[in-house]
Parts: sequence; C-alpha cells; structure tokens
Amino acid sequence: MFLSVPHGGRLITALSPASARPEMARAYATRPAIRLSPREISDLGLIAIGAVSPLDGFMDEKTYHSVVDRMRLPDGLVFPLPIVLPVREEEARGLRIGEVVRLLDTSDRLLGLMTVSDIFRRDLEWEAQEVYRTNDPAHPGVAALGRLPGPFAIGGKVTVFDDWSEGPFAPLALTPTESRARFESLGWQTVVGFQTRNPIHRAHEYIQKCSLEIVDGLFLHPLVGETKEDDVPARVRMDCYNVLLERYYPRTRVVLGVFPGAMRYAGPREALFHALVRKNYGCTHFIVGRDHAGVGSYYGPFEAHALLRQFSFDELGIIPIFFDTAYYCRTCEGMVSHKTCGHDESSHVLLSGTKVRQMLRDGLPPPPEMTRPEVAAVLIGHYRKREESIPAVSSS
Repeated sequence: MFLSVPHGGRLITALSPASARPEMARAYATRPAIRLSPREISDLGLIAIGAVSPLDGFMDEKTYHSVVDRMRLPDGLVFPLPIVLPVREEEARGLRIGEVVRLLDTSDRLLGLMTVSDIFRRDLEWEAQEVYRTNDPAHPGVAALGRLPGPFAIGGKVTVFDDWSEGPFAPLALTPTESRARFESLGWQTVVGFQTRNPIHRAHEYIQKCSLEIVDGLFLHPLVGETKEDDVPARVRMDCYNVLLERYYPRTRVVLGVFPGAMRYAGPREALFHALVRKNYGCTHFIVGRDHAGVGSYYGPFEAHALLRQFSFDELGIIPIFFDTAYYCRTCEGMVSHKTCGHDESSHVLLSGTKVRQMLRDGLPPPPEMTRPEVAAVLIGHYRKREESIPAVSSS
C-alpha cells in the first residue's frame, strides 16, 4: 500500500482504555484539576488519536513560539497552528513543572492526565496577528482568544481515555489508525481528503468528483467540532452528506468520517493544517478550494493556494489539489470553473451564501444547479424548525 506516511514519520497516539479510569481517578484524586472547554477537549482528542502527530501533548513555550513565528516545530517540521492549553493565572501559579494534573470536562468527568513540562505566558495580540493576520475582535478566531481566562498556558504530554468523545457522531469518528485500515481494506493506494464545515452543494460535489477521477477513493471528512454560532449545525450537515452519498456517489469509492477538531477560521494557515491532519489519516491528496477555512473578507480567495505552494512535497508529504471557483454554466450546460469555462457571468448560476441562506429561511429551494433537491429539503427543514423555535416578540 502507498498511503501517506504520517507527519513526522509515525502516528503518535495517547489513548488509554476507559476501563482504567476508576483506578486512575483514585490514584490521582488529590492532584490539581484543569477543566477544559469544548474547544480544548477537541484539541485534546486530536492529540489522543494521533490526528496532529507528531504532537504527544499540548505545546510548550518554545514550540508555541516556533509555530506562531515560522509555522514550524522547533525541529523544522512544518506545523502552522498552535495547540496549547490555556489556564487561569491562579492555576498557573499553583502548578509545578513535572506535576501530574487531571484533565476534566465541564461535567467533571476525568478525560485524562497531563504531566506539566512548561508553564508560560502567551502573547495573545501577537498570536492573533500572526495566526489570523488581524486583531479585529469580530474575527471568530480572535474572538476565541478574547474569551480566554488570560494569557497563561501549560504544556506537556497527555494520556487520554479512549471514550473522550461520545455522541451522535461516534460511529463515524474514525481515528487515523482506523481510517488507514479502512482504506487498506478497500484496496486504496491513493486517497483524496475533503474538509468542510458547510452543507455540501453542487460545487463541492463537482470538485470532489473531479478529484476522484485521479485517485482510488474519497475521504469525505466534515468538521463536527466547535464552529461559529451562525454556521449550520453538524447534525444537519451530516444529514445532507448522507442523502447525497446515498443517491449520487459510488458507495465503494467514498468513506464518510467526521473530524472532531474545532474550527479556527485561520484561512491559509488552517488550510495547511487541514492538509497535514488528513495526511495523518492516510490521505495522499487534499482538496484546497476557494477561500479555504476563511471567514468574511479577512483573506484573499486563493491565499491558501499560495501558502501551500511555498512548501515542497518533501515538506508536506501530501499533494494539494487546487480548485478555482466552481459554478453551473447554462451555456456549457454543466458544472465548470474559471479554469474550464470562458463564458461571461450572465451564463453563470452562482449565488452568495447570504442569498442562499435567505432563500432557505423563506422555504425556497436554491436552484437545482446549485444544490441537490434532497439537500435543499434537509436545509429548509432545519431553517423552518429554527424559526419555529424562536419566541415571538410581543407587540404590547
């Protein structure tokens, strides 16, 4: 098999059986406890399953500065986003290097343990400017930094119980070890990964199927971690993927999984991160579309393409497949992009996301050239339920 080599050479996992929890809880009952937010639990899970190999824990100060400053780990390996564990100032001042701490969720369930190797202070303004290229608090990534309890963080190796994530997506939550085994069982040697936080539409379908022409299989890998409030919920998006796969894709050439990471909206840096993560899952190719991982107008539509082109294959270990804006052309009578169609805009069926969302709220399906009717029905049902759940404003 010729699946990708994990980033750094091998998968680094940090899983421990859940059956060990009672004993570990007793043994470390008096140790300090750090309660993790949903976003931090997502990062912990990515470390645990090997998705962010070669990390074996949360970054220390040296690694944090190297990643934010030059998009590389201290040893030179490409890594574009900081994975750190924030703590309150009083927690930071009460900890010692070498101490084992308990990692809890918001319900005080023990998720795992961490051996503290570093306690440091982040420069959040510098981090925002370097990672997100803005300090605008309206940017969701910058806003997330603004909600932190302060600038302090701890780094160190973790051990995580293998039931760290439970919920409706658990059956599709393939670990990198499991996805690699699945691809091999299907006889795939080349696999293209597709990242999405949005409901799937005809342009997505077009670029996926174009990519599928040159590889053995497609790994459809939607993100189900934390997103911004106005994004379509993961359960609705998954319903869209399922109805589409049932009718319009070859069952033997697509694997649907879920990516438990949180969305950072870091544009080009996050596109690079998404590619490296899918490399760990076994993908040999990765689709990078227009404004990948972008938000608003903070990044140019093809800045992610430009960033990934700065790195050689030896550095990335995965082949990016770059796509221009895709749309339906009435003259061509099919899905096209600016690379394949020379007709003017009067022939194009291309609506803004704002316009499509308004149509869905009004119970109107977008044109079938943009969205499959089955997908539109799922989305209209979602918006209808959401509108019905909003309390009416009294006129008195």
